[in-house]
Parts: sequence; structure tokens; C-alpha cells
Amino acid sequence: MKFHFRKATSVFIKTLPFVALRVVAGALFGLITALYFGIVGWVLLSLLDSGTISVLIAGVGLLVATLIFLGVVRFARKYVLYLVDAGHIAVIAHTIDTGTTPANQWSFGTNAVKGNFTEASSLFVVDQLIKSVVKQFNRSVISFSGLVDFVPTLETILTFLRRGIALAASYIDEAILAHTFLNPEQNNWRAARDGVVLYGKTWKSVLGSTLLIVGGMYVVTFALLFLLSPLAGVLGGMSSTFEVLGWVVVFGIALTIYLGVLRPWVKTVVITTFLIESRNKTPDSNMMDSIAGRSKKFKELMANAEAESDDERPTDPTEDGDSPEKNRRSPG
Repeated sequence: MKFHFRKATSVFIKTLPFVALRVVAGALFGLITALYFGIVGWVLLSLLDSGTISVLIAGVGLLVATLIFLGVVRFARKYVLYLVDAGHIAVIAHTIDTGTTPANQWSFGTNAVKGNFTEASSLFVVDQLIKSVVKQFNRSVISFSGLVDFVPTLETILTFLRRGIALAASYIDEAILAHTFLNPEQNNWRAARDGVVLYGKTWKSVLGSTLLIVGGMYVVTFALLFLLSPLAGVLGGMSSTFEVLGWVVVFGIALTIYLGVLRPWVKTVVITTFLIESRNKTPDSNMMDSIAGRSKKFKELMANAEAESDDERPTDPTEDGDSPEKNRRSPG
């Protein structure tokens, strides 16, 4: 298994304008999180202290507030942060492929996304299908059932490992999306299909490094929470309300660093590893059939690729006198 941490870190530094944008977005998200839960916590604690509500009602209120917050976060990630992520992926892919970064990274990333995907929802649909295929493929090629039969005590550890493999798919799908930006001559679905096939040829090195780096990221995140926890303790000496606010601030800071720095760096490592490892490989029908046998979702991806290819075929000039334009153009 090869690691490309040095190369990826170099690319990460070269794309600092996008990283800075992610830091700002992460800081805003952390601030909004702190304010939202700070207000919710203050209101609930005030009502508890006054005896207006019971602990049970306060717990239900906190649960409802959390579900509402998660819904808003999902919407923001799908239609706002997702476009920022995709633009950054396009710039990373270009930098790895050419060795140089665009003069205006924000403009390049925006144009790349618009050139490959007509709207945010289409980008989201393609990416979600890629992620589903990767999850099914990973579960298929890595089976722990035999180990559990022989060593039942490993079941808990293997459960966490399975979850880690599922989580890795959320980064590997971004690497495959990078492949689509480097192949603007293909339609979205065909480029995504070929990217999955290339992953099938490189999954050992890509998945292995992804698991390692994702695990390290969460260790750093929890270590950061531990180092910041005294802040909540200091504020807790003032009152229970301030203790809650202190923990909200701690989580807000940790979330800012996680979203703004750690996750973009991990994403860069995974994309770099995939693009370098697959550089001299080509998609073939044998691997395509192998993945189709392991993933039902890949069959859906293949069908979409074929359907879109048929739509792009030129029509008979005698019928309309003109051939339809392709839905894609080169980024930039």
C-alpha cells in the first residue's frame, strides 16, 4: 500500500484559497451552531430552573431542536456547501493532473461545476449513486463473516471497522467525482462509471490509505475536544448555564477546525491517492462485470451511462438538419 501524503499536502497548500473559503464556511457553521444551541440550551435551562417544564419535556425539546438543526444542515450541505466542495475537488484534480493551479481558483472551480453539471441537484444525484456503489463494492470485497465465526470476540472491533469502511465511501466518492472533472469529453454518468471501474482496480491502496487517514482525523478531532474541555469547566464554575454555553463554544471551535481544515486535507489525500494510483490504468469490461456482480447500484449507474450516451448521439440531419449539443463542456 502506497501513501501519497507529501504530494497531497503540497496540493492542499496550493489550493489554500479554497481551503480558506472552507475555513470561513466552517467558522460560520461553528458560530451558527454555537448560537443556535446556546439559545436553545439557555431557554430550556431557564424554563427548568423556573419549574415551567419537566426534565422529560426539556429532553424532548432538545431532541426536536437537534432534528430541526440536522435538517437545515442537510439542506445547506446539499445546495451550498456541496457546490463549494465540488469546486474544490475540480481544482484539486486539475492541480494533480497538470502540476499547476488555476490563476483564479474560485472562478475555475465554479465554471468546472457549471460546465459538468447543469444544476446542484444533478451533481448530488450522481455523487450519491457513486457513494452507494462504493459502499456495496467495499462490503463485497471485504467480508469478515469468517473471522467472526472463528473469533467471536472480534465482532465488536469488526463492527467498528465496517462502519469505518462505510464512512470511507464518503471520501472515495469525491475522488471518483474528481475523475469526472478530468474527463469533460465524457458524459457525467459514463465518466462516473469509468471512475468506479478504476477504483475497482485500485481499491486496496485507496481504501487502505483512506481508512488510515480518516481514523487519524477523528483521533485529532477528539484530542482537540479534550484539550478545549477545560474551557467548559472554567465557565461551569460560574453557573450551569455558562457550562452549557462553554461546551457549545468548545464544540463550535472543534467543528470549525474539522470542517475547515481536517476534512479538506483528508479529501485531498484521498483524491491524490486515487488519481495517482489509477493514472496508468484504463477501465475494462472484465472489471466492469466484476463490479456489476457485486453491486446492484453499479448496474443502475451503467444503465444511466448508456442512456445518456444514446441521448448524445447525433440525430439524422435529414430529420432536423442539426445535431444536438452535448450537455458537457470542458471546465474553465
